[in-house]
Amino acid sequence: MKLIKNILGFSLAAGLFFGCTENFEELNTRPDVILADNLDLGLLGQAFANAQWRAMYGVPGTAGPGGFQLAQSLFADIYSQYFANTATNFDSDRHTQVGGWSNGAWNSFYQQAAPVINFVERFTAANNLPLENAFAKVLKVYAYHRMTDYYGPIIYSNFGNGETSVPYDTQESIYKNFFQELDAAVTVLKANAGRTAFLAHDQVYGGNANDWLLYANSLRLRLAMRVKYVEPALARAEAEKAITDGVITTNEKNAAVMTTTNSRHPYWTITNWGEYRMSALMESVLKGYNDPRLGVYFSRTDDFVAGTSPNEYKGVRNGLPRADLDQGALNRAHSDMGVRWLNAGRGGLAFGPPFRMISAAEVFFLRAEGALEGWNMGGTAKDLYEKGIEMSMTESRIGATPAQVQDYIARTNTPAPVTYTARPDWNLPASSDIPVAFLTAGTKERQLEQIITQKWLALYPDGWEAWTELRRTKYPKPYPRVASDNVDVPRDRVMSRLIFVEGEYNNNRAAVEAAEQLPELTTRGGNRNSTKLWWDAKP
Repeated sequence: MKLIKNILGFSLAAGLFFGCTENFEELNTRPDVILADNLDLGLLGQAFANAQWRAMYGVPGTAGPGGFQLAQSLFADIYSQYFANTATNFDSDRHTQVGGWSNGAWNSFYQQAAPVINFVERFTAANNLPLENAFAKVLKVYAYHRMTDYYGPIIYSNFGNGETSVPYDTQESIYKNFFQELDAAVTVLKANAGRTAFLAHDQVYGGNANDWLLYANSLRLRLAMRVKYVEPALARAEAEKAITDGVITTNEKNAAVMTTTNSRHPYWTITNWGEYRMSALMESVLKGYNDPRLGVYFSRTDDFVAGTSPNEYKGVRNGLPRADLDQGALNRAHSDMGVRWLNAGRGGLAFGPPFRMISAAEVFFLRAEGALEGWNMGGTAKDLYEKGIEMSMTESRIGATPAQVQDYIARTNTPAPVTYTARPDWNLPASSDIPVAFLTAGTKERQLEQIITQKWLALYPDGWEAWTELRRTKYPKPYPRVASDNVDVPRDRVMSRLIFVEGEYNNNRAAVEAAEQLPELTTRGGNRNSTKLWWDAKP
């Protein structure tokens, strides 16, 4: 980790949005030298817009979706079992943490997202811009919670300390600070009801403080549920606080970063590379439920369109050995993402759909889980579960009618077996026996499986959050991989975390080696892919 050598001035701030944050050549910006006297609110707004996009691992302009691919597509999207790898030289689906990929993902965050988020937060605090600062705090919590949910301990409170060695924080301390940061932000947002900030540049809510309050509380609810198994009292207190202050309840208030011709959704490009296809688990669940989202989430197979296969939609097994990775054949026989995420030349949108951060559907499923615990979530588990399904079904990308929603909610269908005519050794039984219709007389654990399975479907294609929830709840029940190349994570286990990246041993060795010795890791197995994170404590 390097020490910044140049004061961040007007010219650098002006380049934040239009340029690339590789201009922050040094990662560890000193907090006392980031102020620019002549930085106006327009340029500050551009910096905030840049921070929003980079927090999602998006790269404006023509730099491409490399950060997103390294961070999400090659890890969480595969480990959540939304997709399975089909590219010959891609080993992450067999539980291999390819060092160059995870190192690139880490650098993408700490070289591109973190400096801009840090700049906006500190500048707004120093220049008495409380509403803008509240927005920045909420964005910071969102961005960093995704990072700690990958690695556990990360650089957080000391980012920008001006030192040549930057210590890591424990995940426990980071999460507890998240709640404090949200407290501070929510206090300001409530005091500024009806006001706006970053009006022309906020790519999520157009600067509306009321909407940011809903987002902050919904994010609090997500983080509260994350700690349910490790600190249940804290989880309940924070979840009920979120409900009291108001959360997202309609799709119109979903938090999503807008896409443009200058900031396309990464899938818009990645899908054209043909490196993954629908997973077998997705096939089992969507086909078994006869789910109307199947044709929206995924495309018909090329072989079906060509009339050479009866499989209109087909998922591929996770963890195929290299010998079985015939990319062309696998891609033709299995389903790509739905047209919504394809590029315009393949029938998609001009720049892809909005980049969703949190939705009403997710919030209702979080509330349903809380209601199962007896928390005050403003409804019963059954009612909130069904409302979550409705919100997912009626999002603009689905557009289901009320009658279709009610029909689906009442179904007793269960997930289906997955068969491969040419490879019977790949055949799988049904992934579960739970129906869509809420099991009113079922056990609490069976009801939780229903809630999380439908939540997994509603989160698509946010593999980052889906992998996190799979680790936390163990649902939906994943299929074993065909093979694993990782002795720490067998093929029938779920990857628990990413280990610390190689670049940190070159640039920040003392700090990363100290992080390896944190009890949060040593008591659970050390710096390994099989070591459970702090919140991963379900019995």
